[in-house]
Amino acid sequence: MASSVQSRSEAAARWIKIDAEEFRQKFDRKSFAIQHELADHPLFKLPALVELAERTRKQRPDDIYYNNGEIDVNQKWIHNPDHPFSPAETIHRIEECSAWFIFRAAQRDPEYRLFLDKGLAEIKEMIGDKLERKIMVEDIIIFVTSPNRKTPYHIDRECNFLLQIRGEKTIHVFDQNDREILSEEELERFWSVDSSSADYKAQMQSRAKSYVMRPGSGVHIPVNAPHWLENHNNVSISLSVNFQFKDSLKANAYRANFLLRRLGIKPTPPGRSELLDSVKSAAVTPGVWAAKTLKKMKRHS
Repeated sequence: MASSVQSRSEAAARWIKIDAEEFRQKFDRKSFAIQHELADHPLFKLPALVELAERTRKQRPDDIYYNNGEIDVNQKWIHNPDHPFSPAETIHRIEECSAWFIFRAAQRDPEYRLFLDKGLAEIKEMIGDKLERKIMVEDIIIFVTSPNRKTPYHIDRECNFLLQIRGEKTIHVFDQNDREILSEEELERFWSVDSSSADYKAQMQSRAKSYVMRPGSGVHIPVNAPHWLENHNNVSISLSVNFQFKDSLKANAYRANFLLRRLGIKPTPPGRSELLDSVKSAAVTPGVWAAKTLKKMKRHS
């Protein structure tokens, strides 16, 4: 009886602590710090993650990504080092093997599903019904990182809440609207052909907002906000609770602009004209472009 009462109490307690006013002002616009209550959860201990690695390898091998070796901040994903150990062995050796390990879509494992269900429910409660209806893909990702490893500079299509479970690391987050940091061309390539399109510009590092993440802390990262991470001299475990929006208007406008730029046209960036963005979005279909639509876009871009 006592255990049942305790489980209900745990279910009722909030996991993610976010300042409501800061959330309203900054959600998906600017990064900000958050707090959470998951640092001591037994499913994030290394023995449990070794078991998760073995189950995932057997049942959903595509949901595992990992590599070993030194990484530089400006290194692209396609140039990542090899991985000499099995997934479970890599987690087991994480203190010594200079690895970065990702459990993609960890909610597909029944034991870890609760972190998506409860964590995202708390975030949605603050977002409200209007924005919740725009959410398309919901996901959790678990990151396990060796001491002193870096995660390269990149941008994501997800709206992300990154929660630090174990260890300390520093994350550097840049303004996604600063076009000296992240150009229109980089965004066009990202949404069209190259998920590694964002280029790190060392001379802009001072513009980053840097957060030292410790167990119980977290950071909200807006869609397309450039960021990179450097682990401290410890094993790091982090949980990402994230989602993608259904609204493809801006993404499709970038895809259209990518093709227009290849035709020698300097296109109008998304957000300047809702009508133009709508025309571009409607014109973009997988692998198909109507000539008359391209002509219309060329006249107005």
